Amino acid sequence: MGPHLKFTIMDLDTLRHSCAHVLAQAVKELWPEVQLGIGPAIEDGFYYDFDKETPFTEEDLEKIEERMHQIIKRNEKFSYQVVSKDQALKLFKDRAEHYKLHLLSEIPDKEVTIYKTGESFIDLCRGPHIDSTGQIKAFKLLSVAGAYWHGLETNQMLQRIYATAFETKKELDEYLKFREEAKRRDHRKLGPELGFFDIYYEQAGAGLVFYHPNGAILRRIIEDYEKDEHLRRGYQMVITPHILKQDLWIQSGHYEYYRENMFMFNIDEKEYAVKPMNCPGHILIYKSKMRSYRELPLRFFELGTVYRYEKSGVLHGLLRVRGFTQDDAHIFCRQEDLKSEIKKVIDFVMDTMKVFGFNDVHIELSTQPEKHIGQEEQWLMATAALEDSLKEKKLEYAVNVGEGAFYGPKIDIKLKDALKRTWQCATIQCDFALPHRFDLTYIDSDGKQKQPVMIHRVILGSLERFIGALIEHYAGALPVWLSPTQVIILPIKDSLNEYAMKVKQLLEKANLRVALDESNQTLNKKIRQAEMQKIPYILIIGDKELQSNEVNVRKHSDSKTINMAIDEFIAKIKKEIEERK
Repeated sequence: MGPHLKFTIMDLDTLRHSCAHVLAQAVKELWPEVQLGIGPAIEDGFYYDFDKETPFTEEDLEKIEERMHQIIKRNEKFSYQVVSKDQALKLFKDRAEHYKLHLLSEIPDKEVTIYKTGESFIDLCRGPHIDSTGQIKAFKLLSVAGAYWHGLETNQMLQRIYATAFETKKELDEYLKFREEAKRRDHRKLGPELGFFDIYYEQAGAGLVFYHPNGAILRRIIEDYEKDEHLRRGYQMVITPHILKQDLWIQSGHYEYYRENMFMFNIDEKEYAVKPMNCPGHILIYKSKMRSYRELPLRFFELGTVYRYEKSGVLHGLLRVRGFTQDDAHIFCRQEDLKSEIKKVIDFVMDTMKVFGFNDVHIELSTQPEKHIGQEEQWLMATAALEDSLKEKKLEYAVNVGEGAFYGPKIDIKLKDALKRTWQCATIQCDFALPHRFDLTYIDSDGKQKQPVMIHRVILGSLERFIGALIEHYAGALPVWLSPTQVIILPIKDSLNEYAMKVKQLLEKANLRVALDESNQTLNKKIRQAEMQKIPYILIIGDKELQSNEVNVRKHSDSKTINMAIDEFIAKIKKEIEERK
């Protein structure tokens, strides 16, 4: 039967890809002059790219949906035909489908497959598809965004319509509800609203984060926790430069394998790179003197800011940026200590996730990629050390074949948020190759020089991405220990400002982060603003509180209040902070 196999409606990707064809058919019926790009199924649905002179509007999406329903009601067959490449070129040239002609030019095969629905809609596609449009029961167009053809900024900007499809309306409704909740938690919206960060695309450039006061406080809390915890676990702090000579990146292999993601420039007729990784700098510190086995494992830790060139089309809030800070460490150890160190890092990750309120993770083991450095035997040993460590910790994991770093295999530990979405954070990479390239040695107990093994690891990963995950996990309402402002005091009238200031000073003396709203607004408006700022505790000061030397305590998103003595409230919130609830 060729590529048009008998697929059941249970094949969700096939269903979604077929629905993408219906979307393209509807657009062509409504606007015949529009040129078609591509329309693949993706994780949560599908999209189709269009070259249309004027932007799609909300009203246009409604028209497209209505036309799609008509096509589905007509129950048109998905029929395919294998044609020669020359026939296909003539067919799409006659239809003035320039993007299809470009796709055809990239296909080496002499024959290609085209699919047809209705009287005249034809698309270039490998398939497979469902049998007929009537099998589509539940779909929704979601949004429109710009997308460069083939993801290249030098190419034409197209309009991408995102959509989704499910087997049943119930599943679609559940997804749309989930999507609305995800939208409510979107860190790109909440971050600027709550004064955490902003990205000034026009003035400063894409993918570069500016932390506002609240974000700077949150980041400092996270960094202080990290520094204390690393020192407690036997790491030594180091700091390395932001720019390093090209020679170092050639030696490490990054210049060959990672050059397209590096920012390069010239100084004194020599090429330099803004560092995309911290590892070469830590290697130079290791090499600064002869090392003994007694010093190992040697653990260097740095909150290292790195810069990587990412295409503008993939940048996404804090999740994908061009400048970010990693809680980066490199462990130099003997081969016999490798598994022990890996397991300690796994424990570190698990402990840290729980501290920040993430109680569920997804673990993946990624193996040797096609492009790599190092010896096969060492890759096998490195992979075995990682896999054995996971097994000995009795942890479930998936295997990503060929997705390791170019210098070694890795474990990725992805946290799951309140909506059960996964976020890439911790990575543990096992590396025999770079110690060999840089001729790293130590004097072992037998007096002989040996090569250490190197573990590259991050716990939270990119602080930017982790802060984005935190904001979305808590919908901006951070736990009290992480909140930039932990308490806000609201006197109900000006005559109570003096007492309110006294309360503020007592709280600040207890090292709490406190704000005082002395504005002339009504109490309801003050409370509403404090709620919008997602401050954990609101203390209301009235005449009764002044007389009793108390405060009226209200928690965020809870209309109930309780009167407490100031010392009692301080003890309560301090306990909550210490326990990191």
